[in-house]
Amino acid sequence: QLPLVESGGGLVQSGGSLRLSCVVSGFALNYYAVGWFRQAPGKEREGVTCFGTRDGITYYSDSVRGRFTMSRINEKYTIYLEMNSLQPDDTALYYCAAATVRPLQSATMCARRQNFNFWGQGTQVTVSS
Repeated sequence: QLPLVESGGGLVQSGGSLRLSCVVSGFALNYYAVGWFRQAPGKEREGVTCFGTRDGITYYSDSVRGRFTMSRINEKYTIYLEMNSLQPDDTALYYCAAATVRPLQSATMCARRQNFNFWGQGTQVTVSS
């Protein structure tokens, strides 16, 4: 069983909304940093949002701040990404990730994919204009 499984992607029109889910297995959510990344064709994988290892550490990229919201329900071992006002530039394969090797104690650390050691397989989000 994969430790991270995403769902909820799909095709949506510009201005629409989607909610992504990521179910975690094998470790407790509240002990580790978790985040969402995305990768568009021909581009580097970039950080979208992240909860650091300690409460209060949150990262949102400039491109999604104010439109996307990350949340988690520890008891359900699930993290969510609520995406509103979607634009064609948001089209990408979205991954959830977890950092279980080292604590991520700043937003800067959260933004770097190299700090994450567990990855899901991704869910495709396509926004049409």
